[in-house]
Amino acid sequence: MKITIEIDCTPEEARSFMGLPDVSAANNVYVENLTKAMQGVSSPDQLQQYASALAPMGQMGMKLFQNFVEGSMKAAAGAAGSKKSSD
Repeated sequence: MKITIEIDCTPEEARSFMGLPDVSAANNVYVENLTKAMQGVSSPDQLQQYASALAPMGQMGMKLFQNFVEGSMKAAAGAAGSKKSSD
C-alpha cells in the first residue's frame, strides 16, 4: 500500500510545524556581511579565497561536505542497481 500526502505551505509554516527555529534574522546578518565583504573583491582568486574562509570549518568543511555528497550519490546508485537486478 502506498499513501501520498501533499502539503502546500510556505517554508516558514513548514519550519513552525516541524518545530525548527526561525533563523531568518541570522541569515539576514550573514547575507549583509557577505555583501559588504564582496564589494572589495576584484578578482576570481580573491573570491575563491574569501569563500573558502567563510565556509564552516574552512577548506576542511568543504571537503567533508563534498565527500558526503559523493558517498550519498554512490550509495543511491548502488541501491538503484541492486533494486533493478532483483526485478
